[in-house]
Amino acid sequence: MAQKHPITLYTAGTPNGWKASVTLEELGIPYNLEAIDMMKNTQKEPWFIKINPNGRIPAIVDHSKNDFAVFESGAIMEYVCDNYDSQHRLLPQEPLARSRVIQFLMFQMGGVGPMQGQANHFNVYAPEKIPYAQKRYLDETKRLYGVLEIALEGQEYLANNQYSIADIANYCWVKCSPYLGINLKEFPRVQAWVERIDARQAVQKGIRVPNDSGVKRLEEAANKL
Repeated sequence: MAQKHPITLYTAGTPNGWKASVTLEELGIPYNLEAIDMMKNTQKEPWFIKINPNGRIPAIVDHSKNDFAVFESGAIMEYVCDNYDSQHRLLPQEPLARSRVIQFLMFQMGGVGPMQGQANHFNVYAPEKIPYAQKRYLDETKRLYGVLEIALEGQEYLANNQYSIADIANYCWVKCSPYLGINLKEFPRVQAWVERIDARQAVQKGIRVPNDSGVKRLEEAANKL
């Protein structure tokens, strides 16, 4: 079936899903939206496994390139920038500047995302409370926020003092800190950075993809801090 726009985004309202939708919104790239119902395990259905063999969101299909599929949120961000951002607004072309951005993108993918995800699981969703796991992953999440605090000393953004996918990737996770009861007042530079990114219209639109239910839950959690 013919698609209206070159890219179809398969996603849900999670930090990783937001990474893709915010990037697309920031670049002003029109896209087809397919909301994935993870409560029904839609992401495990055979048709979706053909797009992403890992059965996770987000994923995209680029119809302008013979339905080329991309999975893993960081890979999607890099792919979109390389193929649709000729002005290099979110990912610099100069090798050293690009490396700085990629370093903080990898920092989120290898550190903030996995650690905060585990903290969220053991502190919020796990049917059995395991104090060691709860403390370990919460402490590690806070340690990683401390790294961001250091990185933001003397600059407004994480890499090259220029807004990039490094900021989007880390922001989408740090934004969800209220779920863990983390008050960003502990990290004043990080708090100011989150507020700075919050003010971007494309970000506010992107974190409401596929709907605003995630933002509403987040606001409820923040009000309890």
